[in-house]
Amino acid sequence: MARTVLKFGGTSVADLDRISHVADIVAARAAKGENLAVIVSAMSGETNKLVGLAKGAAGDAVTGVEFDDEYDVVVASGEQVTSGLLALSLRKRGLKARSWLGWQMKMNTREGHGAARIDGFAEDSGFAEAIDAGEVAVVAGFQGVTEEGRVSTLGRGGSDTTAVAVAAALKAVQCDIYTDVDGVYTTDPRIVPQATRLEKVSYEEMLEMASLGAKVLQTRSVELAMNHQVPVRVLSSFAGPDDYNPGTWICNEDEIVEKQVVNGVTYSRDEAKITLYGMEDKPGTSARLFTLLASAGVNVDMIVQANARGEGRANMVFTCTSGDSEKAERVLEDNRSEVLFDSMGVQRDVAKVSVVGVGMKSHTGVAETMFGALSNKNINIDVISTSEIKISVLIDADYTELAVRALHTAFDLDAT
Repeated sequence: MARTVLKFGGTSVADLDRISHVADIVAARAAKGENLAVIVSAMSGETNKLVGLAKGAAGDAVTGVEFDDEYDVVVASGEQVTSGLLALSLRKRGLKARSWLGWQMKMNTREGHGAARIDGFAEDSGFAEAIDAGEVAVVAGFQGVTEEGRVSTLGRGGSDTTAVAVAAALKAVQCDIYTDVDGVYTTDPRIVPQATRLEKVSYEEMLEMASLGAKVLQTRSVELAMNHQVPVRVLSSFAGPDDYNPGTWICNEDEIVEKQVVNGVTYSRDEAKITLYGMEDKPGTSARLFTLLASAGVNVDMIVQANARGEGRANMVFTCTSGDSEKAERVLEDNRSEVLFDSMGVQRDVAKVSVVGVGMKSHTGVAETMFGALSNKNINIDVISTSEIKISVLIDADYTELAVRALHTAFDLDAT
């Protein structure tokens, strides 16, 4: 029989009632003859609670506790609880089920606590054989095991990555991500009520949308799905087992017949802009700058360099998350002798708004439409970044919702 992977996020397993509902969905899928691996997140709010406990035990004097092996032991326990509870609920319904932790499944990861990368799965765990024998495998997401046999975690949203990795290893026919929305929308329906659910989104589009602020899927999970050609579907866990619940398929571009020029408008308020004025303008300066930031764990996004007034000087602008901005500011101040600049400006009241679509590859005028729509609303653009299928702009955070609505209408995405 075909193997299928299901994944349920924190809001889907928030309490015993929600876990019971998930058990009904899983039982209905099993009744159709599917051999199932079910990946679960921690119950809603549980991971934050465990993070607080770990940091409290470590003490304020300890820095970098998020990358400690004992920190991983603590925060991974949330998924362990959920997997056991769901397995019990499935047994109550007469299904053969058991929980699997990362080390039992032998999902091997590289050393890198708090942000581990998956290396692969050992073949002697009996995991695939148990599924083929009709047992529902309830997998604790977000966690793996290092070469030293220590628990490791994959970072926030890591259960999505676990689900896609398991689907790839099992050669599953599909990976269904059950969440609190019924699919991927053209934009946030809370901002634009006319937003519509997309039937299909290409891997490339979803990767851009996830990295640009869409919260539906974790970026690494989309990248993994694209690399291993895993068909992924996003659908609602709040629908009943027999309800119409088509969701959104994440698939190859050539599986999408009607390609919109722009398929989605995304935004991120978690942005900061850092400007280095009068930076030394000679070969190697940028390399030193971004090596320092990378070593400090600062993820840089948009980058713009322009000539400064002084000869042999340049102004460098880059963006990062608001959370990383203080770290970046501290690292740059501490290393001014290595990266020479006159002064530094940090602006945190900014937002990134983007349009994404594979149709941009073959259509002109996207930038014209985007910039025209923003201009008509008197929204000033601070920084611009482009790729083959997206254009991102940095704007004043106060104009975020206005910009999203304007762009959604400009690219004919409003539902009629």
